[in-house]
Amino acid sequence: MSYDIGDLAIQSLLPARVRAEDQLARLDEIVHRSTVGAGVVQRGHFFDSAASMWISGQLVHVEDLVLHDANMDIRTPTHELTLAHAILRARRRIAGADPDWALSEAGIATLAGVAPIASPLDEDAHREVEIEMHDDDDQLASEFAAIDAILDRSRRVIDGLEAERSAAPVVRSSLVVGDLVIRDSDWDEQERLTEFRKVMKQVEMLPPALAAAVLFDAWETLEPIQRQHGLGGQLVSAYLRARRKVTSHVPTFNIGLKAVPRERRRAHARSTRLSAFLEAMAAAADFGMKEVYRLSQARDQMERKLRGRRSSSSLPAVMDLVLTHPIVSAPMIAKAARVTTRGALNLIGELGVREMTGRGRYRAWGVI
Repeated sequence: MSYDIGDLAIQSLLPARVRAEDQLARLDEIVHRSTVGAGVVQRGHFFDSAASMWISGQLVHVEDLVLHDANMDIRTPTHELTLAHAILRARRRIAGADPDWALSEAGIATLAGVAPIASPLDEDAHREVEIEMHDDDDQLASEFAAIDAILDRSRRVIDGLEAERSAAPVVRSSLVVGDLVIRDSDWDEQERLTEFRKVMKQVEMLPPALAAAVLFDAWETLEPIQRQHGLGGQLVSAYLRARRKVTSHVPTFNIGLKAVPRERRRAHARSTRLSAFLEAMAAAADFGMKEVYRLSQARDQMERKLRGRRSSSSLPAVMDLVLTHPIVSAPMIAKAARVTTRGALNLIGELGVREMTGRGRYRAWGVI
């Protein structure tokens, strides 16, 4: 399977591309300078992970994702919740690594859970290690030297076996449950990933936003990794970081995709799809800027409650927790502030954060 870039109809895509790049640049500068930038980044991971599942047709509540991430589930985690948490961890891994790591061979293999193609081993790794025998007064010197030689030979044998195992192509057997094909052994992931990397090289001369849109369309068309379809949106966000279009955060591309009708995202005409993807980038940037303004206002209001407090007050820790999570519960507050659950309820009451569930039990608070 191959993906042909061909004619991109750049003139028709120009307005959407300009707006997307302008909004991304504005958001990047705002997040970089804002006092709530860290909160926007952390909250964006949660929202984008839930949006990624929504795009794939599966519903995951952000509340459940936050509690699952804190190991404080109030119900048994579902399969969808587990997948959303995997996306959340992948976004954090991308954010914590170098901008170019996620799109490298090792990065894609790590994020997708596919073993990377092993490179030829350095000959120095197999070179015989010479152990010098020194004459000394220790009667056990020769015995220890013999043991060291045996251990060294064993290590080199094990390294050789592992090298042969990793150099062998990864072959996944088919997995079929009834009429449902869970994993197809004829699905050549390495070939599709190779084709995707070829597209990545071909779009290097394009503007960053347009190149990211083409990459996402290529991922949707090629589907390189079985049962890892949602990884494409994260790689697009990582690509914008790698091209230095965004440096302060990992873009929330899937949030923008939610704002675009499915008919346009899945249109037969590629120009329509690319235009939709560019609009999604602009919509994601708009969401991010609104998030910055909302959190900045909430921070100003909560800081007024901190005036006159003693330096050992637990309210600052609670405020930071609220600003970096979409929703917080009493146990989460108690753990962060190192107080009892009753003390956590008193702290959140003093800050005046809105209760979001309307329940009498298992309540949660957050900034809307």
